[in-house]
Amino acid sequence: MEEYRKGSHVCYDIRYHFVWAVKCRKAVLRGDVALRLRDLVREICQSYDIEILEGSVGKDHVHLLVSSPPTLPPSKIMQVIKGSTSRKLLTECPELRRQFSGQHLWARGYFAATTGTVTDEMIQDYIRHQSEPRSGGDGHFKVT
Repeated sequence: MEEYRKGSHVCYDIRYHFVWAVKCRKAVLRGDVALRLRDLVREICQSYDIEILEGSVGKDHVHLLVSSPPTLPPSKIMQVIKGSTSRKLLTECPELRRQFSGQHLWARGYFAATTGTVTDEMIQDYIRHQSEPRSGGDGHFKVT
């Protein structure tokens, strides 16, 4: 079984798979730009206590599997990563500034999915097999 992460008064295993793309799917994430993007994503994740479990920078999109603290919603994670990397890459890379002058580097939106080590069915089975109800059940939410 996977180890749970721990924080102050919390034990958790929250994982997200994110995918986001370059605006107009331009294949600009190559060489030094791709390496710098990877370094920036690592720095951002480290500063927010987000653990990168797996990642891949393609020529026009990025895949990221992370373990996140429960205080960070996926929308905030993507806001910080896409915003910071876009700003820094457009500032540092003249070739990107020429292609995306006055624009954002990333396309709108992103893909996000949760992952985990247990299935919904396993959790439902665990909950169902707690001790017998003391004051009756109410559908799928009983008092034991």
